[in-house]
Amino acid sequence: MSENAKKSGGWRTNKWIRAAIPALLLHCSIGTVYCWSIFSQEIADYIGFSKGATEWAFSFAIFFLGMSAAFLGNVVEKDIHKSSLIATICFAGGMAGTGFFIYYGGAHQGSMLALIGIYICYGLIMGIGLGTGYLSPVKTLMLWFSDRKGLATGLAVAGFGAAKAIASPIMQSMLENLGEGGIYKMFWILAGVYFVMMFVGHLLLKKPDGWHEPSGEEKTQSAWSVIKTKPLTNYLGIWLMFYINITCGLALISQEKMIVKCIGLASAVGIISTVSAIFNAGGRLGLSAWADTMKDRNTIYKIIFVLSIVFTAVVILTKGIANGEGNTLLVVLVLALIFVVNAGYGGGFSNVPTLLSDHYGMSNISAIHGITLSAWAFAGLTGNQMANWIVNHFGEVVEVHGVEVNPTGYQTVLLVTIALYIVALILSMVFVKPVKKDEVAE
Repeated sequence: MSENAKKSGGWRTNKWIRAAIPALLLHCSIGTVYCWSIFSQEIADYIGFSKGATEWAFSFAIFFLGMSAAFLGNVVEKDIHKSSLIATICFAGGMAGTGFFIYYGGAHQGSMLALIGIYICYGLIMGIGLGTGYLSPVKTLMLWFSDRKGLATGLAVAGFGAAKAIASPIMQSMLENLGEGGIYKMFWILAGVYFVMMFVGHLLLKKPDGWHEPSGEEKTQSAWSVIKTKPLTNYLGIWLMFYINITCGLALISQEKMIVKCIGLASAVGIISTVSAIFNAGGRLGLSAWADTMKDRNTIYKIIFVLSIVFTAVVILTKGIANGEGNTLLVVLVLALIFVVNAGYGGGFSNVPTLLSDHYGMSNISAIHGITLSAWAFAGLTGNQMANWIVNHFGEVVEVHGVEVNPTGYQTVLLVTIALYIVALILSMVFVKPVKKDEVAE
């Protein structure tokens, strides 16, 4: 920030009002996409389709989040106000549209128009809002908090992770108290609430007065040109380890509810889900802030992968999921694995933009970050589905306290994720070359 800007003070040059608060308003709104499991069964029942058919809406939302970030990263780079307005309109509009097609599906049970409309509104339109909304505040935060970039981006991305913990009980209460048609009424009400929150964030968001966008030859340089200034294996390593971390996280998180029931804690599923969401948000903030103190920010990924490998290996060797019921030590180990993976999953997200800025500089960071988020798009299509396929094809269903579970299937998921975590650790050690703080790209 320039000296004049520093001296002028006031809300117009306050980094919390111009960066942190708008980032939280945007991310706490779009992060509610992860509340899907709260109401997915209600949508399926209301419109007359199977839960499996409606589940694709969520997968499409994550896919288009990543792809819109990849293709609209240049828009974010050029004009954060345009991109944050696109995010506001698409996210709130997509939510309102989802509510309309749920309403239509309730009046026309089994209507393909209703199902496709939900795919388009929740998946495509909201997905575009998610991608542009996720990217819009990130570079601005890193510019305002140049000395603690990890802490700043971690704060916003933690808002994305914490959104589920905050919004879930509110949504559950609305579903219980809005009466007949509460599911579509909830979407309409929340569309209005999130539009206001995101529009305020859009109005407040502003880059520091002292920041001047690159001009001349530097301005015309594409994101791919910047990426190719270093060996391509360097970027490929970052992309792949990000993809693997999300895939493994989604694989375990998608089975978390059934794993908890499998170890005899069915009555505590809600509490454990909230605690794991807190670890997810805490990992986003804590691990990124910790990375600020490290000579090489990639070290944080090595820590994430090592911890994930160790805790996964312990549960595999002790057969903690299969033998956990009634064994306090094994229950603790399984819960520790869930919490560690959630923290690492969140930390992987918050450290990506700062790791990329260390390697490739700030001039094209929004575009490069957007391209990298395509890993999230593909992981969103593969993580859950991989775990579901394994559980459906390995082991057998048994009953634990009246709940049907597949212990062998869940243990098999861990065998696959530990192998992937090992690959990710190798990538982080071999492909992603160390960058010391005094060598960080400008």
